[in-house]
Amino acid sequence: MHMADALIMPAAAGVMFAASGAAAAYSVYKVRQEHAPEKIPVMGVMGAFVFAAQMINFTIPGTGSSGHLCGGLLLSAVLGPYAGFLTMIGVLLVQCLFFADGGLLALGCNIWNMAFYGCFVGALLIWKGIMQNGASKKKITLASILGCVITLQMGAFSVCIETYLSGVSELPFGAFIGAMQPIHLAIGLVEGLITAAVLCFIYEVRPELLWGIGWGSMPQSRFSLGKTLGILAAAAAAVGGLLSLFASALPDGLEWAMERVAGTSELAASGSAYQAARSIQDTTAFLPDYALPGSESAAGTTVSGLVGALITAAVCIVIALAFHFFRNRKAGSGKQIAG
Repeated sequence: MHMADALIMPAAAGVMFAASGAAAAYSVYKVRQEHAPEKIPVMGVMGAFVFAAQMINFTIPGTGSSGHLCGGLLLSAVLGPYAGFLTMIGVLLVQCLFFADGGLLALGCNIWNMAFYGCFVGALLIWKGIMQNGASKKKITLASILGCVITLQMGAFSVCIETYLSGVSELPFGAFIGAMQPIHLAIGLVEGLITAAVLCFIYEVRPELLWGIGWGSMPQSRFSLGKTLGILAAAAAAVGGLLSLFASALPDGLEWAMERVAGTSELAASGSAYQAARSIQDTTAFLPDYALPGSESAAGTTVSGLVGALITAAVCIVIALAFHFFRNRKAGSGKQIAG
């Protein structure tokens, strides 16, 4: 659901940057109130995992469309909504700047549509509400599916609102929303099942990694934190470096909806703001569209998956260290996940 710059006018882009920036600033404030430095490597590994997972477009049968994981709920179910939101920003920044995935002018929209709803609505309202009296695999599956479906519907609706307010005449509001919502309902269901599978695995091997679960019957940890993160890191490498080669080539939900309504998934935009944003991305994107420049070799996908996952992990960890995340020693004696 990465929006291109042509779908948003500069004024609307500025509003969305401000909204996403405010949510990010509040998240930094909240994360700095915690004392859980062991979460810093978790941010890096989970960020890398979501980056890699987003490279896998899965086919939606009978539609001619595909979808991919957003990951906001997945991150927040492990890290909490605030650290999860900041990690999602790291993922989207890497995709935008180094792979030209999503417009730079539209970055504020993409953060709001793909991260805000999943992390704050999905985690704070749906996940935490279902988990408050203790976790189980059934409850994890229910929360994952409900959270992903509802927040992806909200994100899809926001895309329609943003294009409408930007005056994108090629995408009439009624027709566009009529295409966007049903396809993202199907995508949300698949994302919910994938999210549930990952979170159920974590619940089995390291349940205290999950955020917002009550203190009911909790299975004993089978793996150490290091071993759990090692498995997730290996999975990120396998998904980004190998499974990404088998991703669906069909248009994703947003592109599919645009083609149905406007007859094309690429709209033109002119103006100094668009040119400046494109110039920056042309400079920073060393693997545009997850491919080696001037080559259609499958090696480009593998390199992009591995390099992107590593960069995402590094970005998330560096940001956490630079802003002194999880360093408040006065934050009480909550449970620790180290060991």
